[in-house]
Amino acid sequence: METHDTNSEYRAALSRCRAIFAAKLGDYGASWRIMRPEAITDQLFIKAKRIRTLQTTGDARVDEGILPEFIGIVNYGIVGVIQLRKGYADSKDMTPDEALAEYDRVAAEAKALMEAKNHDYGEAWRSMRVLSFDDLILTKIERTKEIEDHKGVTKVSEGIDANYFDMVNYAIFAIIKLTGDEA
Repeated sequence: METHDTNSEYRAALSRCRAIFAAKLGDYGASWRIMRPEAITDQLFIKAKRIRTLQTTGDARVDEGILPEFIGIVNYGIVGVIQLRKGYADSKDMTPDEALAEYDRVAAEAKALMEAKNHDYGEAWRSMRVLSFDDLILTKIERTKEIEDHKGVTKVSEGIDANYFDMVNYAIFAIIKLTGDEA
């Protein structure tokens, strides 16, 4: 029987995502601060849709595979939570260090949520296919768009932030499955 250390695997996957986020901060600064949450949701859609297209057709004309898109979903999901909490800005208003500190705070919340849900669901995600994570992310995006169209008001459903957190965690599970032995 194979044993897994979900917390270590999660940290390794998140570390990979954070390294890309930090490198992009070095290139562009916190230029994403200009983005409204709806634009972030659209970015998440573009990434998840590309994953589905690659999974369906197997034909990539841009030399990037599925893994970088899941990393992008993690990073945009975290940015989405930051933007919901701080509001968008008219210009870069955070230093790279401030942006990384915000990233780390939201990432820690995502990990805590994963631990709670993983306990309750008994690591069911380990038996899922990577394509299911993408389908779930696409579903969460559609839900998020509906909530955004209703100005954030829901009757019984969780809010936009909860959907962003779920997208982050589904994408991290996909990264763990895609990188397998690397962790």
